Amino acid sequence: MEGGNSPNLQLQQLPLATAAVSVQPHTDSFSYKENLIGALLAIFGHLVISIALNLQKYSHIRLAGSKDPRAYFKTKTWWCGLFLLVLGELGVFSSYAFAPLSLIVPLSAVSVIASAIIGIIFIKEKWKPKDFLSCGLAIVGTYLLITFGPNSHEKMTGENITRHLVSWPFLLYMLVEIVMFCLLLYFYKEKNANYIVVILLLVALLGSMTVVTVKAVAGMIVVSIQGNLQLDYPIFYIMLVCMIATAIFQATFLAQASQLYDSSQIASIGYILSTTVAITAGATFYLDFTGEDVLHICMFALGCLIAFLGVFLITRNRKKSVPFEPYISMDAMPGMQNMHDKGIAVQPDLKASFSYGALENNDNMPEIYTPATLPIVQEQHGSKGVSAPPYRVLEHGKKDILPEFSTGLQPEH
Repeated sequence: MEGGNSPNLQLQQLPLATAAVSVQPHTDSFSYKENLIGALLAIFGHLVISIALNLQKYSHIRLAGSKDPRAYFKTKTWWCGLFLLVLGELGVFSSYAFAPLSLIVPLSAVSVIASAIIGIIFIKEKWKPKDFLSCGLAIVGTYLLITFGPNSHEKMTGENITRHLVSWPFLLYMLVEIVMFCLLLYFYKEKNANYIVVILLLVALLGSMTVVTVKAVAGMIVVSIQGNLQLDYPIFYIMLVCMIATAIFQATFLAQASQLYDSSQIASIGYILSTTVAITAGATFYLDFTGEDVLHICMFALGCLIAFLGVFLITRNRKKSVPFEPYISMDAMPGMQNMHDKGIAVQPDLKASFSYGALENNDNMPEIYTPATLPIVQEQHGSKGVSAPPYRVLEHGKKDILPEFSTGLQPEH
């Protein structure tokens, strides 16, 4: 009996073993395909976001002298930028469902590269040759990130996410992150430690939780679209609430940092800190580097360092633009509104100089533009209470000219 059944048992086990061997190569090739899809979606999203932000910046620059602070709402350029911004964010959001978190997060360097190139072409920002070298370093780092990025994939089902959420490596990571966040928040609020590293570390810690929850939500949505419904799991809504909450607090701290420091410093330091903390969170929660060899991990780390250096060098020489007006507005001065309305030139543009109150190189100016002086004369009243005589205009030579503007009036004697 046993000898007769043993061949049947062997025949039943052979198809299972064959199936296990044949599925693994297909899974590997498909995982590389998913990596490519996720990377392309992330690059597309960051490019579109850069175009959108520069369109809105261009709209603000064109309306810089407008009296209506919300005039840009009436322009098609600003609304086109808003539409592209939403489209880019959707592209980045969907990229997390296909590629590992540790691969998608560093690709935000594409946004810095694209913004720099667009600023040169359309907004006519000035660049030096070393800035192009910085851009090249960021591109090389991005290429290494895509080529040697982690290749771990799993279905974002409710069971898998719950299993990762209660795993001891992630619980230990969460404990360390919560302690660090509380300490930084204490020094920031109570000790007034308004250092840029402190604020951006708070942003990075919140951002790591944001990207972890974004990948979970995006992955569960994609799995649900494929036919395996995941929206009835409570973990989906827990991740959704955490994603929204951390994104709001992250934006709050970023707004506070932008009031204290230059945007170029925030972009470079924030990119380095946020990427480092997010990669650590992805490696802990989703086990992104499990099964990767040492060469791929080292090359990926090298790509991150080169991208960090490129972004830092791109944003290092950027200065915050200070808006200014080339003239003093006559609207706030009494008696000048009628002159403004009739188009009379109140202050001519001499030698394309934006200085006000003193003309540069007055020796080369014609006599018609030579300002007159107003010496300080005390008003003297006679004994009979006679008022001071009327004023008359005096003509002066160049030697009597003072650098201040004056009316050139002098009392008669």
